[in-house]
Amino acid sequence: MAAYRYAWSAMKVLLKLFGAGYLAVSGFFFICGVALVGMSAWEIWEALTVASSETMQPRFVRILESVGLLTIAVAAFELGQTVLEEEVQREASISTPTRVRRFMSRFLIVVIVSLSIECLVSAFQSLHGRPELLPHAGVIGVCAALLLLAWGAFIRLNIPAEHLEPQAMQEAQAEDDKIAT
Repeated sequence: MAAYRYAWSAMKVLLKLFGAGYLAVSGFFFICGVALVGMSAWEIWEALTVASSETMQPRFVRILESVGLLTIAVAAFELGQTVLEEEVQREASISTPTRVRRFMSRFLIVVIVSLSIECLVSAFQSLHGRPELLPHAGVIGVCAALLLLAWGAFIRLNIPAEHLEPQAMQEAQAEDDKIAT
């Protein structure tokens, strides 16, 4: 019995360490997002300053690059928030189909939107003096489309599994209400 108590207390400590690790990862996502926003602001400043000797074309490319940086910053913020909410605040392991779908959906939304915006930025850059980027833009667009299709298939196939555990959806919604307040 003593060994059981020791193992149980060791498990509690280990779970706290995992929570601290998730909190650190979330914090680093936030720091990376802030750094990317700062880099984007610098790019915009450099593109818009009158003292810049660049023609309009390089300025346009700098602004497009700042859009790409901001897109990645949004992804970093969203991923940090997802990790914080799903792994730290909820303190629940991903074990039910509802939780898996919610976590995967939040993650894939960020990735698909980021890839789509990056595809647009690359396409605009290829139209404005860098035609070698057009194949890269196409590959990024195809990847975003394939991820969107795979996500849709995942959701479609996950629906019957969620119906097997209706209490899991109710618990997740109750947690949402608790976190929102």
